[in-house]
Amino acid sequence: MLRMPAAKVYLAPGTTDMRAGIDRLSMTVQGILDLDPFSGHLFVFCNRRRDAIKVLYWDRNGFCLWHKRLEKHRFCWPERVSEVVNITPQQLGWLLDGLTLTPQGAHQRLHYKSVL
Repeated sequence: MLRMPAAKVYLAPGTTDMRAGIDRLSMTVQGILDLDPFSGHLFVFCNRRRDAIKVLYWDRNGFCLWHKRLEKHRFCWPERVSEVVNITPQQLGWLLDGLTLTPQGAHQRLHYKSVL
């Protein structure tokens, strides 16, 4: 599992070519997202098919790049996002586990009429 530093988490809008490595992703963070890639924050990118995610972050003396590809199913990536989305580390965990970014989307809501 990804060791998440105590930092902010940013989802890059749209889709990203998963052939991109550390250099291109860090340039994307700085040039397109207008954020500091050396901040220690997590920058999350998703491919067009939504079956792969890359997480880029600076860890004291170098960049770390974490890649997860699903063999089945798709990530619940935000729809129609035009700018960077700031989420919590807990929400990133939900995303990596295949859940939506809101706790309401994690499980079906149960409706009871009686306790017996």
